[in-house]
Amino acid sequence: MRCNKGIDHGLGISAWMHPPVHRLLGWVSKPSALKMSRNVWRLNQIRAIVDKEVFVKGDPAITDPVMIDRFPTLLDAYLLNLKGEKLGIIADLFFDSKTGNILHYLVSRSDPRIPGSSRWCLMVDRIVDQEPGIISSNLTSLDDLPILKSSVRQEFMRKSRIFRDQIQKISDNATDKLEGWLEELPFDESTESKDDFIEEEDPLNGWPDKTSSPNYDNSARRRYKRRNSDNLDNNDLWF
Repeated sequence: MRCNKGIDHGLGISAWMHPPVHRLLGWVSKPSALKMSRNVWRLNQIRAIVDKEVFVKGDPAITDPVMIDRFPTLLDAYLLNLKGEKLGIIADLFFDSKTGNILHYLVSRSDPRIPGSSRWCLMVDRIVDQEPGIISSNLTSLDDLPILKSSVRQEFMRKSRIFRDQIQKISDNATDKLEGWLEELPFDESTESKDDFIEEEDPLNGWPDKTSSPNYDNSARRRYKRRNSDNLDNNDLWF
């Protein structure tokens, strides 16, 4: 926090808001680690927000930590799901600098002070009820919320899940193609043409049977008649 005189008023440590309507009224800064006093700034004192610096005009209200603890705020409140289970912690918020209306909150799964932790976007309409330190929502898990900032671990898990889904999709497509190919194969014998079956021809078909050939019989008779002409009986009708 830096005023128009150039004085550094320390880091912002808490937001001062009106939770029932989700509106930011101002915030609190800690000017020094050695002082117990706290500076309270109104929203209309903001002149500019640049990177990690907020420029304000005018003097802050000085108070103590005991009074700050009484300021209504939803920061550091536990976020609960429908079953009353803890999902995370409200770590930060986005707001309209002109009206103070809170646009959405940022949720951390673990301690928001841990560097590099993930942040999920919690819209105001997902909040069912709130009380000091507790926010009830209509969520079932943090996966119902869009993630705005991923830690190294969260990003690795997200990419692993995407890669696993891609492998499963490729496997499903290959299975569908294989099943379609098997259904198209002609396994039914009734669909095959009879012309596809050709009876194998006996290679001996067409060859003359010497024992039944007339030429064979006549020649054999003549040779037999010449060799036995002297002993033939003229009454033998077989010749």
